[in-house]
Amino acid sequence: MRAFRELLRTQALLFLRDKMALFFTFLFPLVFILIFGFLWGGLEGNRTTRLGLAVLPGVEVQALDQVLSSRGSLDVHRYPDRAALEVDLGKRRVDFGLVWDGKRLLFLYDPTRVQENYVFQELARGISADFNLRRQGLSPVVGVEKVQLGRAAGANWFNMIVPGIMAFSILTSGLFAVSGRITYMKERKLLDRLIVTPMSPGAFLAAIAGVRLAVGYMSTLITLVAAVALFNVAFQVNWPLYTAFVVAATLGAMGLGTLIALVVRRPGSAITVANIAAQIMMFLSGVYIPVELMPSFLRAVSRALPLTYMVEGMRYVTGVADMSPTKFLGTAVGLGALGVLLLPVLARYVVSADRR
Repeated sequence: MRAFRELLRTQALLFLRDKMALFFTFLFPLVFILIFGFLWGGLEGNRTTRLGLAVLPGVEVQALDQVLSSRGSLDVHRYPDRAALEVDLGKRRVDFGLVWDGKRLLFLYDPTRVQENYVFQELARGISADFNLRRQGLSPVVGVEKVQLGRAAGANWFNMIVPGIMAFSILTSGLFAVSGRITYMKERKLLDRLIVTPMSPGAFLAAIAGVRLAVGYMSTLITLVAAVALFNVAFQVNWPLYTAFVVAATLGAMGLGTLIALVVRRPGSAITVANIAAQIMMFLSGVYIPVELMPSFLRAVSRALPLTYMVEGMRYVTGVADMSPTKFLGTAVGLGALGVLLLPVLARYVVSADRR
């Protein structure tokens, strides 16, 4: 037991000295959280939109005021003319503008706000439709009631992407732990020494797995806390399932790293292959782009990638997406089994270290 504790301590120190591993495990997910948080975090939810309104003198505005006041997400700023409105629109003191001349509604947008204008245009279409009905004394033929299905936390796109980044962090941590570290030791003939020591390859791999399990859990937790603290997003985390799934996903990622370590023997090449595999899976597994929006052949590829199931499971345990308990159990068991079945293969790889 003492020898195993020393192994754990040694692997932990090796990880802490690996600046590249530290960056990709802890800082890389935070960089993505900051990028997507500042780009998209404020576009969803109950954000108040600032509308600049200019009405020409002598024009009746009561009906328009009633339409605008019925939309609680709008903060209306009034301007004496279009020129004053355009000045503030250019300075981003308002998000978009509206000019009413008694005959038509003219909406103004800042062309530099490419990512946000689609939200403002949707609001403009809703205002126009409501205003036209009100002026004619009509009401909508069909009533619309917004009903939230599934998890309330999953209503926002940014809430969906955070668990995806967490799952990708687990994947990279497990892949590089095995494919990079083991192939490095293999090339440097360091594994040869294990054969003549009382330490078993299983204990050696268990120490690596133990450190990576702790690192993976801490990395996902830091990412989750950063998203909540910086961008005020809400999650409904099931902590027992969260812990169990992080363990299963980390084991599964290490199992994938085992396959790379068995095929690619040079550490530089193994890390390159692992990085390429991770990047391909990142774009095809629904981390950033929903799988449902992909062409049918890419959806089929996505269902064959382990990261897809890691993302779905992480969204479930953080309260973002629904999943049947049976499917979640199958996903967790499948990922865990991937590591449990492949890591013994890696143990035999350690035992058969080259002695030339």
